Amino acid sequence: MSLGIVMLVHAALERAEQVARHWATAKCPVVIHVDKQVTHRAYDAFAKKLSDLPNVTFSKRYLCDWGSFGIVAATQSASELMLAEFPQVQHVYLASGSCLPLRPVRELITYLSDRPQTDFIESATTADVPWTVGGLDAERFTLHFPFSWKRQRFLFDRYVALQRFLRLRRKVPDGLVPHMGSQWWCLTRQTLSAILQDSARQQHDSFFRRVWIPDESYFQTLARRHATDLESRSLTLSKFDHYGKPHLFYDDHLQLLRRSRCFVARKIWPHANGLYDAFLTEASATEQTAEPDPTKIDRIFSKAVDRRSRGRPGLYMQSRFPRNDHASGTTAAPYSILQGFSELFDNFEPWLARATGARIHGHLFAPEKAFFAADQTVIDGALSDSAKLRDYNPQAYLTNLIWNTRGERQCFQFGPSDKQQINWIVANDANAHISIITGAWAVALFRSNEDFATVRKMAAQLQKTESKQLEVLRSTWVKARVRVWTLAEFNETPMELLQPILAEMGATAPHRLPGLPRMTDLTGFSKFLQNLKNQGMHPYLAGDFPIETGWHEQKRQKSRKPYVVRKTNNMRKASSSHLRGFTRSNLN
Repeated sequence: MSLGIVMLVHAALERAEQVARHWATAKCPVVIHVDKQVTHRAYDAFAKKLSDLPNVTFSKRYLCDWGSFGIVAATQSASELMLAEFPQVQHVYLASGSCLPLRPVRELITYLSDRPQTDFIESATTADVPWTVGGLDAERFTLHFPFSWKRQRFLFDRYVALQRFLRLRRKVPDGLVPHMGSQWWCLTRQTLSAILQDSARQQHDSFFRRVWIPDESYFQTLARRHATDLESRSLTLSKFDHYGKPHLFYDDHLQLLRRSRCFVARKIWPHANGLYDAFLTEASATEQTAEPDPTKIDRIFSKAVDRRSRGRPGLYMQSRFPRNDHASGTTAAPYSILQGFSELFDNFEPWLARATGARIHGHLFAPEKAFFAADQTVIDGALSDSAKLRDYNPQAYLTNLIWNTRGERQCFQFGPSDKQQINWIVANDANAHISIITGAWAVALFRSNEDFATVRKMAAQLQKTESKQLEVLRSTWVKARVRVWTLAEFNETPMELLQPILAEMGATAPHRLPGLPRMTDLTGFSKFLQNLKNQGMHPYLAGDFPIETGWHEQKRQKSRKPYVVRKTNNMRKASSSHLRGFTRSNLN
């Protein structure tokens, strides 16, 4: 027989017996190593159950702590016994007690017989792959690791830190280029014999005895030294999570494992009766030479790892919530924040709701409460308008609002008089579309009946707050889409600047808009700004309003000569449709 199986067993001995019997019944010799941590009574009972199979042998037992050289020593011992006892074996397949054959054994034998000189072992340098988890890649070969990572974690970490501080480095033996890969391999007799009989084996063993997790690098490195035809892949399907721990396969993975067409899979849950019953039968082989195709299962597990580690955009779970910026997105869907528009246009929110079909809220972060659309006090997801609940966690409040209303565009008003805790939250959110008319807060002050001393004080405070907000939105870390105009700039071409905002919110064609919003009457506004300047408060965020630029006065002034733009016939039609019914009087 051309295929021999080396099994490393440390738990679930009843399942290991079942799998070993499956291999042996298919006329594959099996050498089993049982971890020394297994009690003598359990070991003897296990060996007795397999004593009826003449091609099943047990090797010398070693203590196999995770990350220690004991696993390599156990593999060496079992492999040496396999090569000595079964000279007809041409390929040696390393498996664990939790591995499960997914295809009939004779298909694997046929596959290997067609490739008699090929070694299947995952082998790559640390510089080429991002597999390592925990911060140790090349350092696992150059530092000393006398302490167990699992049982002596404090000493392990401190000793690594000390070596880094002292810049201690071990020398890699001449002729070795450290490689890493999956522990589970299938090597030819020639390659495995060359590794075990290498004249420098004592030096190699001495070096790898102090390497961290040597079972993922010993054979992977030495196979590169001796193999003539090496394929850097494992015939065993094994998946790992983002912590580097192997995934368990359960009964509900049955169809997925079948579609993978892989020969062996690990790690199988010991109580997955459906998997063991389905695969430990010698069914008729329909595709004896079919290549393993783990791509489908790779994609599914990659998505699962991404979902577990990053979650869904805008959905915060207990496992990820404590880590800032660890989720895949702050919110679940695009939304709009408008600043200054409700001050500049009369009845702006109802008009915008009719024009876009979006849900238009008032100032959600007003000091007294959240002003929901249609004067609601509670909206989707039982989100209350209570300022106390909102201010307890403004980020969660915003993300809940967007998550609970997925499928409907949300828009709310904001301004310097609102609570400012969400500035960095929305600035770092790619779903946020922020449009700001700076200095628009002056319009509300202009229309108020407060005495001028109070107005001046309020204007200074609002401008200071808005200035800090703009500093945040101009940061290089901003991910949101931000548009900013001064009040004077917006006054020049209001509808032209408003059109992109309407379009991204789902507005209909311009000529189908439900009328146009009426702008607030600002007669005397420029004089109001001048009075603020005269009192020592310069409203620079409002832009440059000349003293004669009251909007009713401006209508009587000779209009400026427009830019001349050469248009095609299609552009003329679109332009006439866009401007039909729109005059400056619509804004007053």
